[in-house]
Amino acid sequence: MLPEFKNETFVDFSIPANHEKMGAALNNVKKEFGKEYPLIIGGKKELCKDKFNSYNPSNKKEVIGVIQQPTVEKAIEAIEIAHKTFNEWKEKTAEERAGYLFKAAAIMRRRRFELSAVLVYETGKSWPEADGDLAEAIDFLEFYGREALRYGAPQEITPYPGELNESKYIPLGVGVVIPPWNFPMAILTGMTSAAFVAGNTVVLKPSSDSPVTAYKFMEVIEEAGVPAGVVNLVTGRGGIIGDTLVGHPLTRFIAFTGSKEVGLHVNELASKTAEGQIWIKRVVAEMGGKDAIVVDKDTDLQEAATGTLASAFGFQGQKCSACSRVIVDKSVYNEFVDILAEKVKKFNVGNPADSNNYMGPVINEKAYKSILEYIEIGKKEGKLISGGKNENDNGYFINPTIIADIKPNDRLAQEEIFGPVLAVIKSNDFDDALKIANSTIYGLTGAVYTRDRNKIELAKRVFHCGNLYINRKCTGALVGVHPFGGFNMSGTDSKAGGRDYLLLFSQAKAISEKM
Repeated sequence: MLPEFKNETFVDFSIPANHEKMGAALNNVKKEFGKEYPLIIGGKKELCKDKFNSYNPSNKKEVIGVIQQPTVEKAIEAIEIAHKTFNEWKEKTAEERAGYLFKAAAIMRRRRFELSAVLVYETGKSWPEADGDLAEAIDFLEFYGREALRYGAPQEITPYPGELNESKYIPLGVGVVIPPWNFPMAILTGMTSAAFVAGNTVVLKPSSDSPVTAYKFMEVIEEAGVPAGVVNLVTGRGGIIGDTLVGHPLTRFIAFTGSKEVGLHVNELASKTAEGQIWIKRVVAEMGGKDAIVVDKDTDLQEAATGTLASAFGFQGQKCSACSRVIVDKSVYNEFVDILAEKVKKFNVGNPADSNNYMGPVINEKAYKSILEYIEIGKKEGKLISGGKNENDNGYFINPTIIADIKPNDRLAQEEIFGPVLAVIKSNDFDDALKIANSTIYGLTGAVYTRDRNKIELAKRVFHCGNLYINRKCTGALVGVHPFGGFNMSGTDSKAGGRDYLLLFSQAKAISEKM
């Protein structure tokens, strides 16, 4: 009998044996720098004439891998092969499909240090952040495998005299999965595994900032025995390949995680009916955030500051759930800003291959320049408390930046920066703080620090976000524990890692037989 789902335990790197294993994995992965990675379509590995490089954001000259830049025709071929494979894959039982996920989870556990090392190099994650990414990927496999069994079992339905009635979930068809670079194994694994365990086939189009990680995922599912053509890997820079996949008439659904701008573009493109298309395409979108932590006057300010900084600067603030605004009651505002300024001094910034560094680089040059521009805007809108450009020019390093005295309607309070920049905003009282928290176009995560039970209950009712946390940080959602997804321009409230998620990749069929 399958054991009850349990979240994967994080690796403790203070244990010498684990520290040595991670160090060895980093050395081994580094030996593969510059290796070429093919497309995988219908199980066949293919090279293209055009290519691009995946670079190490900690060292701009290091090539992690050489990646394929396919033609539009090759992207169309991937869709057509996925469509052909769907006819066989959809006939597999839920037990068969779930079995592949459980095998993949076991393989990821065995290769955990190696896969974490790839994340450190390709996306600049610290050791704990990389391991957390892998732990979440394993959780998704274990959780969605069990969910597939639940959805595949007989569904409860109201009996009716003289009829035999049943309801069952069937797959949709071919899905295009477009994951982000910031959780390049976890979110990629979650969206892709949910899609194919529900009986669909997938064309996976990873971010051009994390394609080697995507290839490593393909190695895992190939080793797990997932049949050729069920998941197809199509890399590529720019929007042409993605647009081709999204717009194709054989594409039945798109699962996307990324920026608001790209998410809206995907949604708009998917809404247009292509010639030969016989369905309305379904879009599952997880987009941006401008997440806030509310600090009440009646709370432990030290604890609130610790949670705020962890939320703001974990993985350089490059999380859609990251705290980019902290809204503080005016009576404790100055004291809280002083605490933040003192605590942030302990955050080491540098190459994350060195386990002593808490923060690594931002992902690429475009992000680097954009974040620095926002810091300059923040200096004009408020008061720089700490941070700014880092002196290490080998990579895209930015110091953890705190800017106080930001007003609720300032650009720093309204626009998603996606980097290590925290805006501090003063509120008149708790009601005002909640009003400020709800004043953006987003609604993904939020947190409230207060000892007042009445204020907690008020926040539960009024704070409009998909994931609300009380007296803890607003990042670190656990699969099965914190179903994840947001409101408004934060997306379609997908609730990844929740009991409703596989519904997004399924359709219900009711059958009635007269007795």
